[in-house]
Amino acid sequence: MTDTGGAPGGEGADTPTPSQGIPQAPAPGTGEPKPGDAHAESPATPPRGWQAPDTQATPPPGWQAPGQPAPPAPSQGWQPDALPPYSQQPRYTPQPGWSPHGLGKPGVIALRPLNIGDILDGAITAIRRYPLLILGIGAVVAVLNAGLAFLVQRYVLADLEDLTATANLGPGATEEELRNAVFGAFGDVFLALIPTLLITTLLLTITTGLMAAVMGRAALGREVTFGIVWREVQPRLLPLFGVAFVYALVTTVGLMLCVIPGVVAWVFWALAAPALVLERGTFRAAFSRTVKLVAGAFWRVLGVLVLAKVIQSFFENIIQLPFTFGTGVFDQVLNPGKVYVPSTGDLLLASAGQIVSGTIAIPFVTLVTVIVYLDQRMRREGMDIELARAAGVQPPQAW
Repeated sequence: MTDTGGAPGGEGADTPTPSQGIPQAPAPGTGEPKPGDAHAESPATPPRGWQAPDTQATPPPGWQAPGQPAPPAPSQGWQPDALPPYSQQPRYTPQPGWSPHGLGKPGVIALRPLNIGDILDGAITAIRRYPLLILGIGAVVAVLNAGLAFLVQRYVLADLEDLTATANLGPGATEEELRNAVFGAFGDVFLALIPTLLITTLLLTITTGLMAAVMGRAALGREVTFGIVWREVQPRLLPLFGVAFVYALVTTVGLMLCVIPGVVAWVFWALAAPALVLERGTFRAAFSRTVKLVAGAFWRVLGVLVLAKVIQSFFENIIQLPFTFGTGVFDQVLNPGKVYVPSTGDLLLASAGQIVSGTIAIPFVTLVTVIVYLDQRMRREGMDIELARAAGVQPPQAW
């Protein structure tokens, strides 16, 4: 028989009583908190997210109204509207007045120290901008050069014709006859090369002086005519001939006797003609100025001059190739054992090709030489500032 434990009211033993710690549910509407709910919020503190009916709702962090752009996320050092959108961000703008051409480019070259590309481009730009003047001077010099070369080769032809019998010696020729034939041919070729090289260098140096007067105004973007160039060069024409003769003689003899002295003189004295014309100096001052400008930049000047000569030679060979087809050069290539003596017609045809090619090639080389002179002065003496002042360029920085 089950013991009911004497529970009052006849209730069973399984019915819990308040003494056992079971909370009693409060009556509805009494507002009393549950005794056992220790972590419940106080009736005086509104629940999280609660607000009074008459107050405006405060949006939670990160909430935004529909259709309104999201504000940028705040970060350390962030300021509202400090940067525009990426598509509207301003690009890098250089300093006011800054130019890739240095102090400007009023003429055919930039007023700053030049690289090799700038030097070659300056020569080509000058030819394109003043074609009648520059190519006209080049044509006159090319005609003189080709004519003098023709006379020299025609004069030596008599000795070369006499060598045909000597060169075609039979197997019974003695050693002395062979030696005489070899040294005789070498002497005739050497005799033909010396005056040809001397005349070519002389004419190139004179042309460099003329192109110096052209480039002196072309670098400033000013008008250039033959009358202006002639008035510039005429007072210094005699010293220019003297500089050209000494320069041609020393370089030619140096190259023929020993290559190194000729190359050294060719580089160190290459800027003598531009220095004479543009600085209005004397014969002696021209040579001292060119040595001063080239000193310390020998290899650079040598590289630019050699590159200009290579371009000149390549261009001349391309143009002279059609004229060579009419001569007996290819017959000599097909018959190497045969001594080729060019006829008068062959020489005239070759001279025509030399005139056509020299009309463009000669001004190009001389203009490169003048631009090298200007470049060295801009590098060493700040001539770019003087040219900018003469051209009326006003850079942003103080002079």
